Amino acid sequence: MAIVYLALGSNVGDCQANLCQVVQLIEERIGSLISLSALYETAPWGFTSSNAFLNSALKLETTHTPTAILEIAKRIEVEMGRTQKSKSEEYEDRIIDIDILFYNNDIINEIDLIIPHPLLHLRLFVLEPLAEIASDFIHPVLHISILQLYKTTLEKENPVNSEKY
Repeated sequence: MAIVYLALGSNVGDCQANLCQVVQLIEERIGSLISLSALYETAPWGFTSSNAFLNSALKLETTHTPTAILEIAKRIEVEMGRTQKSKSEEYEDRIIDIDILFYNNDIINEIDLIIPHPLLHLRLFVLEPLAEIASDFIHPVLHISILQLYKTTLEKENPVNSEKY
């Protein structure tokens, strides 16, 4: 059995219902839910939109390989109404987004799959829910805990509010 961490996001339609549905589909098709973070409302990252995101993170136990998880996640996104990941590297509004953050402590660098997710350490909308469920997890490339990554990124993004952590 492997442990996998996923990031979830939605900013189109009933985002809370979208996230509830995707968690159910992930449990049915990928693995057993161990932890699920709260929902976090965040501004779009990497593009402009009037639609806020709801984001969450989850931890699963699975028998699937990382490649199989990627394929299942893509199928779930399409079934829920997502038409494509992005247009020419530009982000856009989406009904659902599923990203693989970690698979055990594995480091995978393939054309279609990079684990750990290469941008997670830059994204507060990923780090905040992930820190809720995996604060002590050590990033296998950066060799720093998720909580410390969150604090560091928060300080860079918003130095005034980072003091509360």
